[in-house]
Amino acid sequence: MAGPIAQFEIKVLGAEAGASLSEMPFHTFTNSSLWMLITVAAVSIFMIVGMNRRELVPGPWQSLAESVYEFISGMIKDNVGDEGRKFFPFIFTLFMFVFFGNLLGLIPYSFTFTSHIIATFAMGAFVVTGVTLVGLFRHGFKFFGLFVPHGVPAYMIPVMVPIELISYLSRPVSLAVRLCANMVAGHMLLKVFAGFVAALGLFGILPLGMVVVLTGFEVLVAFLQAYVFTILTCLYLNDSIHLH
Repeated sequence: MAGPIAQFEIKVLGAEAGASLSEMPFHTFTNSSLWMLITVAAVSIFMIVGMNRRELVPGPWQSLAESVYEFISGMIKDNVGDEGRKFFPFIFTLFMFVFFGNLLGLIPYSFTFTSHIIATFAMGAFVVTGVTLVGLFRHGFKFFGLFVPHGVPAYMIPVMVPIELISYLSRPVSLAVRLCANMVAGHMLLKVFAGFVAALGLFGILPLGMVVVLTGFEVLVAFLQAYVFTILTCLYLNDSIHLH
């Protein structure tokens, strides 16, 4: 049986056996790329099916779609305010992409692209770059006042500005590591207990029960990590729009 790390291996689809990933051209299509596309397709199908008929008395799919819409809308209103409504499509897409990516990664023989820090860092860097540009376009050079906390004495500014700048630049790293680490830890734990099921034979009923419990827990973690990633994006956006 493959070790718990094997599930995170990036594989080039259609490559010859034994071929190294480093030898492949930049535009190679990997299992990570495939599951990103599957995630986009799954989110699209979910929303199309849920909102296709738009009945006065909603069915289960429409109720789910509307619940997600209202959930994200409420999150933006509570953390950004009415000025954040124009960013609803981006934040909604971000939440659904991360959530479905986490969720689909729980399917046996699938691949969790959010378990790779290169993918989560790319999303985090895109978010922080985007909110920075929003702040610059909205406030101009006044945006840099974000790095000078309100009420700080003048003699403390040379100390506080580098601290605030480092904190700001660490945001994409924080977003990336939090999501990636949670996905890796949960999936490795599931793999370890699944290995005990096969190894213990008839006595594997106990680790099998633990696998079921952990799977339910991982579904919750999939939602919570998407929620945390999205709400932090809202908070960063709020900083850029309202500064302090």
